[in-house]
Amino acid sequence: MEITPQVESTLLKGFALLAIMLGSGWLARRGVKVNYTRKLNHVSIFFLPVAIDRQLAVETFADIEYLFSSAAIVTLSLLVFWEPIRSRIPPYQLMFEAFDRPEDRPFTLVWIFSQFVAGFMVMLPAIWYFGEISLEQLVMIPLLINAVGDGLAEPIGVRWGKHEYRTRALWTDRTYVRTLEGSGFILLTGLVVVALHAPYFTTIQLVLALAIVPLAMTLAEAFSPHTWDTPTLMFAGYGGLLLVMQF
Repeated sequence: MEITPQVESTLLKGFALLAIMLGSGWLARRGVKVNYTRKLNHVSIFFLPVAIDRQLAVETFADIEYLFSSAAIVTLSLLVFWEPIRSRIPPYQLMFEAFDRPEDRPFTLVWIFSQFVAGFMVMLPAIWYFGEISLEQLVMIPLLINAVGDGLAEPIGVRWGKHEYRTRALWTDRTYVRTLEGSGFILLTGLVVVALHAPYFTTIQLVLALAIVPLAMTLAEAFSPHTWDTPTLMFAGYGGLLLVMQF
């Protein structure tokens, strides 16, 4: 079989994600808060595949079939965390422990799986469309804000958050805590990420992007259901960028 750039990229993603998930499970089993290990996986799954494609110069933006097939493989792989499977295969149980916050039970896997499906349904058409309209250089903005900003918002809130507010989750009446400190970090991350992409904007576009995209994604995260912020973050980020690029 010919080792095409797509095959090389897919194999690298698989090995990288497997190593990170096993490592984060090992950390969780040794007492590291699941709030931290879960976000490590969150950052890796939604950011690493696109970053690897960019690093290997794999042209995926215009290949919608490749994008969706890759997302389908990642999403379906979550089925190994189904209790009858993971209980019989110790490495899967180890990886699951890095996701399984006690306060999320018994919805842990349902929320993870549904968020992945919804997140990819928003993210992948946006990535493809940005490639179609020659804005692929902006694709990483929402991904970085989601990966770094939202990825670290919870650990920052757990460690330093003092100003709490409540959010609800899907299919339950329970409420969950978020913090203004965590949300503020998303806003700060958004400003930095947009500023780092300044060469790709005109002056008016940059001003509008700084004013709209970080705030839109911060509010999207604040008002989204517990564990279900990725779809709303992606929608707000890519939607905000499309609006900005009309000017």
